[in-house]
Amino acid sequence: MKDMLKNFTILYVEDEEMVRRNAVEYLSRIAKHVLQAKDGKEAIKIWADKKPDIIISDINMPRLNGLDMASYIRAQDKKVQIIVATAYSDTEYLLRAVELQLVKYIIKPITKEKLIQALDMSISLIEDKSKFNLPLSESCSYNAYEKIIYEEDREIKLTKNETLFLDLLAHHHSRVVSYEEIESAVWPYEGMSQDAIRSLVRGLRKKVPEGAIENISGSGYRLKTL
Repeated sequence: MKDMLKNFTILYVEDEEMVRRNAVEYLSRIAKHVLQAKDGKEAIKIWADKKPDIIISDINMPRLNGLDMASYIRAQDKKVQIIVATAYSDTEYLLRAVELQLVKYIIKPITKEKLIQALDMSISLIEDKSKFNLPLSESCSYNAYEKIIYEEDREIKLTKNETLFLDLLAHHHSRVVSYEEIESAVWPYEGMSQDAIRSLVRGLRKKVPEGAIENISGSGYRLKTL
């Protein structure tokens, strides 16, 4: 679900400049907006001002450590998703992480795989499902969590294959989805024929704004969002 991060703001907290810089560079490619702080006190100020959706923080930092920072923020904000990272597997830290309702306790080094897993968990726990809305026009959007098209306040019904196809495009809306990926998601057993994909797209285009589903000749399809 990491492609859904295009709708979210992340605060990354780390006192080691090189580690922070590398993480922010990666997160900036997959998230709507990435904020950064070098310690817990700075992070609290940014949280209070910007209200990020997800906070990723190291534990061992000067001035104010990650768990004390999380404790302060959690006392006032039950909705923000908090992920903590440390070089040590400490039972006391783990128990505090549970008490603070943190999403994930990551043991360093932080790899891309660990980060994506924790972010996917965060996304699934976010209560404001409107954050998953992908605007297709001024009046139409696709909610990638509920898997529903909304035309103003009206719900537009989709067939099973239309849902599989549109959901695939929505989760990878920043790029072209290949024919192979579409076949694997929609027709994993019977295989995809040209007639089947054309019929599916033709029907779906009647339910979304004109130009929302773009065919990239020889490559696949892409969902165009505002």
